[in-house]
Amino acid sequence: MAKTVYVLNGPNLNLLGTREPKTYGHATLGDVEKLCREAAERRKLAIEFRQSNHEGEIVDSIHDAGAKKAVGIVINAGAYTHTSVAIRDAIAAIDVPVIEVHISNVFARESFRHHSHIAPVAKASLCGFGIEGYALAIEGLAAMIDTRQKG
Repeated sequence: MAKTVYVLNGPNLNLLGTREPKTYGHATLGDVEKLCREAAERRKLAIEFRQSNHEGEIVDSIHDAGAKKAVGIVINAGAYTHTSVAIRDAIAAIDVPVIEVHISNVFARESFRHHSHIAPVAKASLCGFGIEGYALAIEGLAAMIDTRQKG
């Protein structure tokens, strides 16, 4: 059975490529998915790629990752990063390492974006690397998995 990483994307990320290109670039969510699949393939991992504009669906996906014993979650919760205690609690409730990703450098933006409810329950957070941050997160998860298997 393949080791699966869930890649979860929150609200408005379906608009990548057209939404605020000065902030998020011109890559589409399809480009992000392709990048994630290529990064995972290099590390012999499978990807479950999802996007939702609905908080409860993201919570359900986190629960699903826990129930199906995913080896990790890469999450870009979008604006829910700054507002959702429900997503934070879902992450805390499962035994799956989570890497938080943001395409832009949230700390160079509006002050309300500087707080993350996810960061305290994530293994790591990445921001400002553009969509390459997703590939970096997958590489980081793979390294964590390798370390756990050796330990």
